[in-house]
Amino acid sequence: MKPCLDFEKPLVELEERIEALRGSAPGRPSAQAELRALEARAERLRARIYAGLTSWQKTQLSRHPARPTSLDYIGALFTDFEPLHGDRLGGDDPAIVGGLARFRGTPVVVVGHQKRRRADGAAARAGMPMPEGFRKALRLMRLGERFGKPIVTFVDTTGAWPGPEAEARGQAEAIARNLREMSALRVPIVSVLIGEGGSGGALALCVADRILMQSYAIFTVISPEGCAAILWREGERAEEAAEALKLTAQDIFDLGVIDAIVPEPPGGAHRDPATAAREVGHALEAALAEVRGIPVDVLSAGRYAKFRRMGEFLENPREDAAGGS
Repeated sequence: MKPCLDFEKPLVELEERIEALRGSAPGRPSAQAELRALEARAERLRARIYAGLTSWQKTQLSRHPARPTSLDYIGALFTDFEPLHGDRLGGDDPAIVGGLARFRGTPVVVVGHQKRRRADGAAARAGMPMPEGFRKALRLMRLGERFGKPIVTFVDTTGAWPGPEAEARGQAEAIARNLREMSALRVPIVSVLIGEGGSGGALALCVADRILMQSYAIFTVISPEGCAAILWREGERAEEAAEALKLTAQDIFDLGVIDAIVPEPPGGAHRDPATAAREVGHALEAALAEVRGIPVDVLSAGRYAKFRRMGEFLENPREDAAGGS
């Protein structure tokens, strides 16, 4: 059986039966009828499974091993991609990819987290950048500012790498510098959350004018497992924590943190990468067209204000509504 999540298993088993039958169906009327019945059954099951996903199930989909990565989207949506490497300080981090490219004819700088699917260092860190990765990303974004090119970022990371070697090389400073510098860059920035948006490791690439988020991506200050371990000392309560964290695309949109939700194919981007890329491309084109028409002074001031507003809440909504009486 191909890789799948627990709640997907009945559907994947049915789809594999359909594929096996499809190979023997030509010329057999009885097989053709059975094939049609199984396809209709699969369609109903697919609709039922994905219509009522929990926050935890969406978290699992955001981490699916076959989910398209930043390089997949760069390859599908951009032309003339010229990858650039290194932070000019300490090294090159494969957990961050980026370079110069064209998006539908427009020269841009594109940067993203990269979760590799093979057994290398980036896979071991699951796209969790080291300080040199964040500094590399900032170097590329400054390059975009120097030449007046819009910046596109793809966000997909569990978080920044928390190991002692990262801390020794200034992990917190590297993230903080990205937040400060991105807030003031004088070119349009559009970010797309394509998988996990975890903690400061994600935020360091998405201080943007427009933030888009795929429908099965997540955006959270901490992983559900980490949250459960802190709150209840029980990591196995991650499913409960996922609900409390309000980390799904709809939750984040309702909170005003992102600007638009990008629809995914039924079952997630990994089931139909071409359609997923097409939807991301349409949303990215619309967002870039919108922000490119804004004067740079207004753009950077609006970006700063956008993030300053996040996190506001009322201590006593009833009292506030009554005018403090």
